[in-house]
Amino acid sequence: MAAPLTIVGSGMAGLGLARQLRAKDGDRPITLITADSGDDYAKPLLSTGFAKRLPPTRLAARPALEAAEQLNLVMRTHTRVEAIDPVSRTLRLGEERLPWSELVLATGAAPTLPFAVPEAVRERVFSINDLDDYRRFHAVLQGLGRPARVVIIGAGLVGCEFANDLVAGGHAVSLVAPEAAPLPRLLPEPLGHALGEAFLEAGMALHLRRGLEGLDGAGDEVVVALNDGSRLGADLVLAATGLRPRIELAKAAGLAADAAGIRVDRTLATSAPGIYALGDAACVAGINAMYVQPLQASAKALAATLSGQPTEVSYGAWPVLVKTPLLPVVALPPTRPPARWRVEGEGRDLVAYAEAQDERLIGFALTGSRVRRKVELARAAPPLLG
Repeated sequence: MAAPLTIVGSGMAGLGLARQLRAKDGDRPITLITADSGDDYAKPLLSTGFAKRLPPTRLAARPALEAAEQLNLVMRTHTRVEAIDPVSRTLRLGEERLPWSELVLATGAAPTLPFAVPEAVRERVFSINDLDDYRRFHAVLQGLGRPARVVIIGAGLVGCEFANDLVAGGHAVSLVAPEAAPLPRLLPEPLGHALGEAFLEAGMALHLRRGLEGLDGAGDEVVVALNDGSRLGADLVLAATGLRPRIELAKAAGLAADAAGIRVDRTLATSAPGIYALGDAACVAGINAMYVQPLQASAKALAATLSGQPTEVSYGAWPVLVKTPLLPVVALPPTRPPARWRVEGEGRDLVAYAEAQDERLIGFALTGSRVRRKVELARAAPPLLG
């Protein structure tokens, strides 16, 4: 029988790896430890639920107990790993010492919150990074009994997807960001402005080129002060100010890790024998791609490696499909700053080509009807990790 495997984290990376392993080996002992509820769900659905008016129960494909039974593994929910000892090969869980033979870190990424949240408004300021977060946010929205005024801080991928979803769900949304246009890491400015125009037409308020000065409480209202002197009243604030890989456990155990993630090679092996990492927490050969397709490719490759067939992961030229139905957006961000962005099209149907100095295509962005070109352009672009 294969050696027991321990997985830390029950998100798409942890459960995805367990599924891939079970397809190869139905009997290997697997223990999965998670700090949250352990329910099996697809994280991208979190930013589609409000438009469809889906309760949290509808987002979960199966509860933790059912997932554990289906995958024939032991799942320990609401359990925090406090330390990893690579020498004795044990995990510290409070007073318990849990031995492991091979260990996989699928700890994901945590929201960054670059501003202080006063105690008076703490219960009305949210980040949504998992199903438990969605449950809490959904409960407060439901408790209002009316459409909410929601201020979203941050106009990146998460902020824009939730803004679109909440507006479609009938809520009043204000989007605040220091950049000149939405999706600054994925779109050149002309395409970002096209998305911003679609947001405005849908009734969203945009406060771009604005920074957050602070939050304050006044009764049941959150007052959001901006650095231009304006003040926004809100029922709820949603912080979408970025994610950082969860590296604390790995770093404390002496594993190579930095702001980009837990450093792993292309077999997903860390700097410590017997320990692997994948998903949002892992920086694979210098690349941390926090998207679904790289995660799935990593789970498949690591399952093969853990089954005795060392396999290096490869990432293709996989565009990001942004969930903003108000204006469809697809982007393949270049891995290095392009020499130029060449923009074609009219209105909101735009194509932007990210080109190297020699005019080679190294990325692209598409809006409106031009998203149909995603397959064609992806074939012409270089792989993310070939």
